Amino acid sequence: MKRISKKHAIKLINENKGAIFSASYVKVDGSLRDITCRLGVTKHLKGGKLAFKPSALGMLPVFDLQAKGYRMLRLSTMYRLAIAGKQFAVA
Repeated sequence: MKRISKKHAIKLINENKGAIFSASYVKVDGSLRDITCRLGVTKHLKGGKLAFKPSALGMLPVFDLQAKGYRMLRLSTMYRLAIAGKQFAVA
């Protein structure tokens, strides 16, 4: 598995054009989470705005395909990324 930086991982996610990807990261409570998600899903939005800027806190809003809801991907603790048929260890 190829190792990439967090900065490169974020670049790959943003260049993915809304395609499905999966990631593993450590949640705020210390538990591990695997997520299969995508960017750019607006179908389930109900209006309103976030009270904070996710990028300022090292987070990325994504749509979780298993839970069918929006989640925040913690970029600062992400340690695995599977995208475009390739797997990466994120350092």
